[in-house]
Amino acid sequence: MLLTYRALKRRSHAKNLRITAPNGIDEASYVPIGGIDQWVSIRGEDLSNPVILEIHGGPGASNLVFTPRTRAWERHFTIVCWDMRGAGRTFAAGGPEGQGEMTLDRVYRDALEVTRYVRERLGVPRLLLVANSFGTVTGLRLARNHPELYSAYVGTDQNIVDGGRDTSSYRALLLRLEKAGKKKELTTIQAMGPDRTAWTAHQWSQYAKTVVTTDPLTYDTMKTVVIRSLWFSPFHNLRELRSYLKGMAFSEQLGPQATTLDERAEGTAFRLPFFLFQGDSDVLTPPEPARRFFEDVTAPVKDFALIEDASHFAAFRHPDRFLELMLTKVRPVVTGTADTSA
Repeated sequence: MLLTYRALKRRSHAKNLRITAPNGIDEASYVPIGGIDQWVSIRGEDLSNPVILEIHGGPGASNLVFTPRTRAWERHFTIVCWDMRGAGRTFAAGGPEGQGEMTLDRVYRDALEVTRYVRERLGVPRLLLVANSFGTVTGLRLARNHPELYSAYVGTDQNIVDGGRDTSSYRALLLRLEKAGKKKELTTIQAMGPDRTAWTAHQWSQYAKTVVTTDPLTYDTMKTVVIRSLWFSPFHNLRELRSYLKGMAFSEQLGPQATTLDERAEGTAFRLPFFLFQGDSDVLTPPEPARRFFEDVTAPVKDFALIEDASHFAAFRHPDRFLELMLTKVRPVVTGTADTSA
C-alpha cells in the first residue's frame, strides 16, 4: 500500500513538472567537470528569465529532490540544479572511487567550471548565485571573488564560519539537551568540546544530527519536507535513494574542512548585490551571526530578511515566501528594474 501511494505521488509530481512552454527548457545530463562526469539539470518556463545556479548543501544533499516544491520558481527563473561531486546522481555514476579529489577547493573550482558551462550553454553573461546551507561556504567565496560571473548572491541557511570564535549555537545545544534530560547525548556533545576544528568528520555529522533532532521545528521540517521530498522524488527510484543517502555519508568528509575558515578575514566587501534570507528560528545556522555578518558587508545593494516559522531548510519549508523575496528584492535588481537609489 505504501509503495502504491508512493508510485501515485511520484507520477503526479512528474506530470506537474512537465515544461511545455515554447521558450522553456528541461534538460539534464552528465557534464565533464573537474575530471569527472557531474549531473547538471536546467529547467525553466522562459529562457529570457534570470538564470539561477544553485549551490546545494549537505554536504552531499542534492536539491534535485526539492524540484516539486520549487516548481513555481521555474516560472520566473531558469534554475540550474547541479549535483556536486559526492552528491546525488554524480555520486551514483562514479561511486566512492569515482569522485576524485574531495576538497572544498576542488568543489570551488568545479563550481567555476559549471558556471562557465551554463553561461556558454545558455548564452548569458552572468548567473544569479543562490546557495543554501553548507553550500553557502562555497557560495560566499564565489561571490566575493568573481562578481564578473554573477549578477547577485543570495544565501539562505547561511553559514558564517568565523574561525571558531562564536560558540553560541554549541552552547544552545547543550542547554536544550540538559533541559530535555538527554544525558547520553549531552555527555557526547560535551566530550566533543566547542572547538569545531578538532572534530572528526563523524563528530561534525553527529553534532548536526543532534541539533536537528533536538529542535522541534527543525525535526518537523526534516520529516515533512526533507524526508517526504526524498521519498516522493520523481527523479529517484529506491536504488537511487539509497545511493543519495550513501553520497551524503561519503561527503561528510567535507564538513570539517570548513571549520577553519574565517569569513571576515576572507573579506566582507562584495562587488555585487548581496542578499541573505534566513529562517527566523534556525538553530543549525542561526540568524544572529548571519545578521552580524550582513551588517559588516559592503555591496552595491544588500538586503536581509527573516522567513517566519522556519528553521533550517527555510527556502524549502516555505518555497512561496522565498519566491516572494526573490521576486520583490532580487529579481528587480538583477534585471535592472529596481530603484537602487535608496
